[in-house]
Amino acid sequence: MKRLILVRHAKSDWPEETEDFDRPLADKGLEDAMNMSRFLKNNNISIDYFVSSPAVRALNTCKIFNQAYQLDCTTNEKLYNPSERNFESVIYDLDDNLSSVALFSHNNGISNFANSISEDIFHFPTCGVAGFEVDCDSWSEFDGAKKKLLFFYEPGKI
Repeated sequence: MKRLILVRHAKSDWPEETEDFDRPLADKGLEDAMNMSRFLKNNNISIDYFVSSPAVRALNTCKIFNQAYQLDCTTNEKLYNPSERNFESVIYDLDDNLSSVALFSHNNGISNFANSISEDIFHFPTCGVAGFEVDCDSWSEFDGAKKKLLFFYEPGKI
């Protein structure tokens, strides 16, 4: 059994003359990411590994979560401006020794991917977190595996 956790980056800012990739987190985003990561940790949501989009706002969200978890964190270009297939490609490459992995990414891709693997239809707010149980022993079996939504948390509702 595996657990996949999807995290949309926290609220970002868009200063003038800043490229989309380089957008920083807004103050509210910093606060939401700290609160959400503490909430997950305090509620014993176990995570073994983080994979983040390399975009500044996603990577900084990941780094804030890592203050609570103290894990290895890698980046993967496929999580920036992702399609559903991008997520699957990242998942298939995960080490099978990892039981629970969090992916930090962006909308619309993260909402579309979550909705493609769940009967629960939802739209990710910034710093929204969804956890899925995936009935497989190897991440390479992800596509055909039964998936079940375990939780969906939104900032301001935790």
